[in-house]
Amino acid sequence: MDTVSYLPLIGVLVVIVGFAFRFNPLLVVTLAGVITGLADALPITKILEALGEGFNHTRTLSLILVLPLAVVGLLERNGLREQAANWIAGFKRISAGRLLALYLLLRELSAALGLTSLGGHPQMVRPLLAPMAEGSAGRALGPLTDDECQRLRAMAAATDNVGLFFGEDIFVAFGAVMLMYSFLSERGYEVEPMHIALWGIPTALCALVIHGARVLYLDRQLARARAAVDQAAAEATHANN
Repeated sequence: MDTVSYLPLIGVLVVIVGFAFRFNPLLVVTLAGVITGLADALPITKILEALGEGFNHTRTLSLILVLPLAVVGLLERNGLREQAANWIAGFKRISAGRLLALYLLLRELSAALGLTSLGGHPQMVRPLLAPMAEGSAGRALGPLTDDECQRLRAMAAATDNVGLFFGEDIFVAFGAVMLMYSFLSERGYEVEPMHIALWGIPTALCALVIHGARVLYLDRQLARARAAVDQAAAEATHANN
């Protein structure tokens, strides 16, 4: 009976340790690949060949991913975040919670149509959505503390995640839908991909209602926390006097 060697899995440990200590991701992944190959007794030439083929096959994809990030970074350097915060602060009826609820709806609808690239953390949340949420909250509460800013940024990122995750399940050509279709077909269950996608609608609606209520309640939570801090500061000042 052949025994299975788990030694090549040491590459996974290298990735975990490297990311935990925040080393350069490219260096960590490359080192993990080399160590995995050596653990599997592959010649160094084969390892280098595999790394070269992988780079050659994905270089176009890397260019597509890197160019938008460079453009967004350039826009941020020239004040995109500040302009977004100042612009949204001019709309008195749009609070941070309402803004995030609207984005959640649009994110789910666009993902349901297969337009998953219209949002995202690097191109939408960081440069636009989070600053706009901070601008809306700052108009209502005044200058924000670091904790309040971090809370708004986290909620903005979570809103993007929820909208994308549950919205794309409705898109019939989404990979997860096709995976479920293939899995069921191989086991003799005849199910149309459209039916699988349609059954994602109730879950998406529940996610919209539940997370929408969370972000709408965020305005009240921030106001209560700020009022409690102000009251504690006033009591401390009164006690000192």
